[in-house]
Amino acid sequence: MTEFDIDRSAPVLVKQGVTIHAPQDLVWRLLIDVDKWTSWRSDVDSAELMGDFETGQMFRWKTEGLEIDSWIREVLPLRRVAWGGTAQGIVAAHTWLFLPVEGGVRIVTEESWSGKVVDADPASAQSILEAAIALWLSELQQAATGNVVAGKPAGSR
Repeated sequence: MTEFDIDRSAPVLVKQGVTIHAPQDLVWRLLIDVDKWTSWRSDVDSAELMGDFETGQMFRWKTEGLEIDSWIREVLPLRRVAWGGTAQGIVAAHTWLFLPVEGGVRIVTEESWSGKVVDADPASAQSILEAAIALWLSELQQAATGNVVAGKPAGSR
């Protein structure tokens, strides 16, 4: 079986990672519990999974004014997850890899963006996606390690 991958020919590609000193299953649950993203992600206004978190299911979410329909493309429990979606002319593909390390888990995530909107200003799109992924990883780390205040990670608005 071939793994779902990002679009490696897309004009915008981001790869980032973080080591989280928390149980791998806790970090996994935080990521796949889409309905609770608003409790720890400062940039997500709403999120709803249409069914169980499994290949072929859709989730709908809103971030930074973008309403996104994402389709789960691959789920390898505690190891890898991938989804893809579209929003206002942006075609995105996103993968998450979970690598066990001493005392926690290393998360490596990659995302690609393509489409006419991205083609019009790839440098801005690159900056936006890099910042969004950095925030996501930071807030995932904060949520997994218990550094959450009033339902949002400490330091978020």
